[in-house]
Amino acid sequence: MSDAREQLDHMVRTQIENRGIYDGGVLKAFRRIDRARFVPADQQRSAYGDFPLAIGLGQTISQPYIVALMTQSLALEGPERVLEIGTGSGYQTAVLAELAAEVYTVEVHETLQARARQVLESLGYTNVHYRAGDGRAGWPEEAPFDRILCAAAAEEVPRTWVEQLADGGIIVTPVGGMGSQILVSITKRGEALERREFCPCRFVPLVGGTGEGDDDG
Repeated sequence: MSDAREQLDHMVRTQIENRGIYDGGVLKAFRRIDRARFVPADQQRSAYGDFPLAIGLGQTISQPYIVALMTQSLALEGPERVLEIGTGSGYQTAVLAELAAEVYTVEVHETLQARARQVLESLGYTNVHYRAGDGRAGWPEEAPFDRILCAAAAEEVPRTWVEQLADGGIIVTPVGGMGSQILVSITKRGEALERREFCPCRFVPLVGGTGEGDDDG
């Protein structure tokens, strides 16, 4: 077994499985995807660490446990169409692409998305669709989505995401400012929104938009 494979297996076992992530599909996806492929060259020694890493332009690749927790909270079964807000490094995108039918990913930084797309395509993912732009706007032409995941924090959940979510769909996102954030999931039941809070977290702020028309879930 290679050193990289040993480190990856250790990461999944100690940082993810031993911390309560139980979904078999999620664990399998994390063992298939080498986080080092999405980490900048100067960060390779830390690729399997239990912490976020800078990827440029003020953005980060989230710590493995948080990526796993958010993914498990989506309760993916396979046929879902997922909207991802914030392509970033493409690591979360790859996890979603392993577990869902189609992934629509939006990134405000074109340079980051181009880099992520190159990695994802080199790994053979053909079910990912890319858009550069303001994530607050979602992707209305492809709505509704069964799931929406955001890897950046807004003060409140943009109403556009709720409008683009299918009935019975789930949004998972951090909510709050730089001083205090909480990871939440919102399930849409007709006109009602069921909100569940998971844990304190710390994400980069959601870039773009004014915040007007947000929905507090």
